[in-house]
Order: sequence, then C-alpha cells, then structure tokens
Amino acid sequence: MSSPEQPWVLQICHGYDGPFLDCAHQYAALFRGTRYKVLTVYLTGVRNADVEAGSASDEVVFLEYSSRDMRGLKLRAIRDIARLVRTRGFTLCIAHRFKPTYIACLATRLPVIGVSHAFGVYRRRFRQWLANVFSKRLMLLGVSNAVRDDLRASLPTWPENRIETLYNRIDLETLQAQQVTREAARTHLGLPSDAWIVGNVGRLHPDKDQETLIRGFAKALPTMPVGSLLVIVGRGRLEAKLRSLVEALGVEQSVCFLGQISNAKYYFKAFDVFVLTSDHEPFGMVLLEAMAANLPLICSDCGGAREVVQEAGRLFPFGDHCRLASILSELPNSPIPTEKSYRPCLERFGYKAAQEVFKEKLHAFNKKI
Repeated sequence: MSSPEQPWVLQICHGYDGPFLDCAHQYAALFRGTRYKVLTVYLTGVRNADVEAGSASDEVVFLEYSSRDMRGLKLRAIRDIARLVRTRGFTLCIAHRFKPTYIACLATRLPVIGVSHAFGVYRRRFRQWLANVFSKRLMLLGVSNAVRDDLRASLPTWPENRIETLYNRIDLETLQAQQVTREAARTHLGLPSDAWIVGNVGRLHPDKDQETLIRGFAKALPTMPVGSLLVIVGRGRLEAKLRSLVEALGVEQSVCFLGQISNAKYYFKAFDVFVLTSDHEPFGMVLLEAMAANLPLICSDCGGAREVVQEAGRLFPFGDHCRLASILSELPNSPIPTEKSYRPCLERFGYKAAQEVFKEKLHAFNKKI
C-alpha cells in the first residue's frame, strides 16, 4: 500500500438509511488521531446536512443514485467512483454491504475491506466468483463472529485470516449524554409513568420474531405487576398480523405499537426491561443501547446478539415463549443492573477497543497485498 504525504481512505456506503449512517460514522472514527483523511460516499440518498455532520468524515459526497442506477452492472457508479479515486491519494477503500464492495473492486485498484452486516451475503455463486477474482486485494469483515463464520462457510477456500470480525461499536459517553430521563422518555412516548414496561425496538419482520415476544408477554402477564405493558417500537410488513395476534390473546390493553420513533435509542430509559427475540440478528446494536440505559436484557440465544449479551443478560432458546415468559415473571423482583456491571461489556464494544483491533487487522492485511 502506498503512503503519500496525505493519504486518504475512501468509504463507500449504499445509503444512510437505518443503521448505516452510524456504521459510516463508526468506520470513519477509526482514523481519528491518525494521518489518514476519510472521504465517505453515499451512493443513494439526497444531500443532507445532518448526514454530512454525522459521518465523522473529512469530506462527504452524495451521488444521489436512484434504485434503478443500483441494478444490474452499475456502470454509472463504477465510472463515477473511478473518477473520484483519481482526485485524491487514496490508499484504502472500505465498502459496506455487497454492492459497494462490488463497485469498489471494479472501479479501483485499491485494497478493499468489504464489511458484511448480514447473513448470507456471499452464498450466491456470482458473489462468490467476484470475491475469488479479487481475493488478492479484498478482505472481508463480519460484524460478529456469527456473520464471520457464515462468510467463511460461503468462501471455504479463503484463508481464515482474510475473513475476520470487527464488532459494531458504541460511543458510550455520547449516547448516555443523549439518552433522556425515564420521566422525559415516557412523556415523549406517551407512556404511563407508573407502569412496568417491557420494551422492544426493531422492524416488524419475521427475523425479529415479535410473535414469540407477544406470546411470552401474554403468558407472563398474570404474574407481572398490575398494569404492565409491552411496548414495540418499529414498523414493518407484519404489523397487521401481530396486532391480530394481540387481539386473539386478549391483551390489547397491555400491548402498545408505537410505530417508527426517530432516534429511539434516546428514549430507552422509558423501559424497565429490554427484550430482543430475533433469529437472524447479525449483531444487535439495540442491546448496547439498552445497556447504556442500564436496562435488564433478555435475548434469544442465537445469531450475533448472544455475543453481545454473554453474561450481561438472560438468554432463552429461540422461539421458546414459555421460557421467555418464565424470565419475564422473575425480572420485576430481580436486582437492577448498574452501570458498573455493564462497563466491561460496553468497553469491549467501545471505539477505543475497535481502533486497536482494526489497526492489527489492517496491518496484517497490508502485509499480504
């Protein structure tokens, strides 16, 4: 890898919706205090001053492609990225998700780190072929060991040290300063001040398995404090089905669907416990956000989320609503976690720890290309 006087890192993101603005911020922040500058490119999404400010980058470019532009061979994107690369002394490219990785490999001659945020990314034959063609200058990172192992299974001929883990991370001090008090959070969300509240934040999607959450809550409800509520934050295609389940179980007065809440992580202190029932959770950022609010955690024992929880929370077998109900029944009388009890886990997923791990992996990658 060349080392010009002012080296730049190119970061390519498909867009900034959902968690991906935070992902861009996380990776750009790895270069704080170094001699590298970071230019972040968002392939889709209109120019946005808040996104630009939140990207933690020295420069941000919005290419504003349409969904149609991102189909097929993506020739326009390849051409535009190739032109952009010629304007700086870029030494490395970080690409989030497959399409940006594909574009980075074809548009540049840079070493490319492709970050996978989901399972199954390289199970398709074309994607395996592309990864193998560019294997000499491509390294893959999974956001958890579970995602890393899925990548390794999809690319069995790759050496293990070219497919590694770099966990998602949290800026604990910043987030805790942003999280509002219990009273303010409940007022903002329109929730009663005296209820015992079970919280869940995520898309209403089969992978999140809110059906098990609702069934477990309904079963536990008679043993929980009077007036207990289940609060679900998020939207998705299963909303009507989940509402029908709530009615069928006769708990309409105890379950609240709040829809999409902007910056929901700021209001986690409204909950008394946080529950994640996902099946295919690549990482589980919401678990770190709940820890920052010092909430007890319950999580399904699968995917990348269990790597986050470990001994910091309670695990139950995926889909086992009876076991979930048992844990929910016990929690109101259990000790509340303290910031001190969560500190080791949060530090493990902090920016400082990630910077050290990334530095080691980048050094090893540079030696092999």
